[in-house]
Amino acid sequence: MTMKHVLPFLRTTLIGAVLLASFAGTTTAQTVLDGAYIKEHTKTKRVVPYAHIREADVMWARRVWREIDLREKINHPLYYPVTPISDRKSLFDVIRQALLTDGSITAYSAGALGDEDEFKKALLPSELKEMFMKVDTQLTEDPDNPGEYLQVVQEIPLESGEVKRYQIKEDWVFDKQRSTMDIRIIGIAPMREKIGDDGESKGFQTLFWLYFPECRYVFANWDVFNRENDAERRSYEDLFWKRQFNSTIIKWSNVYDRRINQYRTGLDALLEGEEIKQALFEFEHDLWNF
Repeated sequence: MTMKHVLPFLRTTLIGAVLLASFAGTTTAQTVLDGAYIKEHTKTKRVVPYAHIREADVMWARRVWREIDLREKINHPLYYPVTPISDRKSLFDVIRQALLTDGSITAYSAGALGDEDEFKKALLPSELKEMFMKVDTQLTEDPDNPGEYLQVVQEIPLESGEVKRYQIKEDWVFDKQRSTMDIRIIGIAPMREKIGDDGESKGFQTLFWLYFPECRYVFANWDVFNRENDAERRSYEDLFWKRQFNSTIIKWSNVYDRRINQYRTGLDALLEGEEIKQALFEFEHDLWNF
């Protein structure tokens, strides 16, 4: 083969190699659409602003504290999936990402006894890290020296499945200017179940408080499962706005500033909460007499 024939051959070979490499890179870089269409409605959704309320227009107001038990079937959309999937996360995983990765919301201390809910002390990133990642030390036998034990430090992350309750603080306000009863959630707090060495539940611990009006901008862009229709996914903001959850009243504003469980126990505490819920319903209903 002469030089005249070799040069075109080399040129053709190089061009083919470049095209093959380019095609391979394109194949690797392209993404697969796992579905029939691109889901972008919730991700680009904007928060509906609250209506302004003047103090002069507030005819009646009451503060209420509630607990949402995620073990109830109606509250499962807040709890599942325990492990994040492509298009959905549990509420606690959404909060975790907003706190540790995005830094878009602020966590406030619940106090040593877990009873502070006035957003007084913001938690530092180091305090949050300690809360989300527990360090445990265990003794493990040295494989090279049988009979001798070594201390092994193990980091145990706080799993989403451990948070089985949420506490919310809300205000019930009747605005006489608009003639509406507004229910505004002021704060939300995840509660972790404490498990003893024997595997039995030792109650629930309030981790921290979040200012709900700040959380709305995060919750509005994450899907919540709809049992009836996958095309009508709603956001966590919609779920709270439309009150699509069940809860138990644990306190309302009173002269003693005490919770129901401080003067009622067991079934009596649940019945007391239901009586308060009925009283709120009847008050709103009695505002309208024709």
